Amino acid sequence: MKKLLVPALLVAIATSACAIKLSDSTSSAAPAVDAASLPSLDAGKEPVAAVVQRVLPAVVNVTTDIFQPDEFGGAQTGQGVGTGFIVRSDGVVVTNCHVVEGGSKITVSTSEAEPQQFDARVIGGDCLHDLAVLKIDATGLPTVQLGDSASLQLGQRVVALGYALALEGGPTVTTGIVSSLDRTIQAQDPNCAVCQNGVRTYSDVIQTDAAINHGNSGGPLVDMQGRVVGINSAGDDSAENIGFAISIDSAKDTIAQAQTDPLAATAYLGVSTQTVNAALAQQFNLGVDQGAYVLATTSDGPAQAAGIQEGVVIVNVAGTDISSAEDLGKVLEELKPGQQVSVEIVTNGGASRSVDVTLGSRPLPTDLP
Repeated sequence: MKKLLVPALLVAIATSACAIKLSDSTSSAAPAVDAASLPSLDAGKEPVAAVVQRVLPAVVNVTTDIFQPDEFGGAQTGQGVGTGFIVRSDGVVVTNCHVVEGGSKITVSTSEAEPQQFDARVIGGDCLHDLAVLKIDATGLPTVQLGDSASLQLGQRVVALGYALALEGGPTVTTGIVSSLDRTIQAQDPNCAVCQNGVRTYSDVIQTDAAINHGNSGGPLVDMQGRVVGINSAGDDSAENIGFAISIDSAKDTIAQAQTDPLAATAYLGVSTQTVNAALAQQFNLGVDQGAYVLATTSDGPAQAAGIQEGVVIVNVAGTDISSAEDLGKVLEELKPGQQVSVEIVTNGGASRSVDVTLGSRPLPTDLP
């Protein structure tokens, strides 16, 4: 997705949402070199390689499944790819909000030669400032240390790591210098619900000539001691050697808040639905004139696991009648993850049946800060 510069320095977000690929199934993260198995490097002779060896185990791939409308009025599953980094060994991951916004499923994959994959959910963040904090169910994970962006100097060397362009073979490493400090930029993000006119403003960002491309979003910008000084967030498609990172100091409070007071998990069915009306019922011969018509289901989500497929109508959940897509959302808000509920569906032609569904945890909260 190409962006144009404007006088306020409008830049192109290097976002997974700009590199969505439509597919029928979720692809696995590409294998990477296992940094832990490599011999120690002489930091004096190979300083960048030594930094990468220290940081790489804590860098993760963040893949987001997104329901995309198709030309026939239905929905298709798109997939965006971004980056994150682990800040706590029990699975707390930092990334950009634009990497996960709109996600129906979030998957975190480690950078090992044989990646581990985990379902993730957002436990906190600040979408206005493009921050999201994720939680995965894991222990004993490698972490990266947060540095001090206030002490950065112009010309200081930095290293950026991330899954640039979703290329196979693991993360990309680029290096450069701090080109400028305390920049204020604006970036278009039409998917941002809290951004005025679809434009997000970044303040106090770090400018670097280390390459930051689509897919790098949410990855760490580190100093030569391997400490995170920035969160890679934006690049300018119309210029060379200009990338931007959120200063880590401005993100620390949000990261800490998410860890001490995480957002509660909410129930999740894993469907994209549309309210049934007379025209829809006639078009698809639904046999009912109200309910929530299933446009698509999340791969390996609760609904799909229970045998609910696109094209059916949900008319009752846990004993509560469903007249619209909004009704379905309200009912799920009152239920809990892990709870088993009966879901009544009507198939094409009017036949009805009930299925038992074990609800999952919604990956993205309804109201992300």
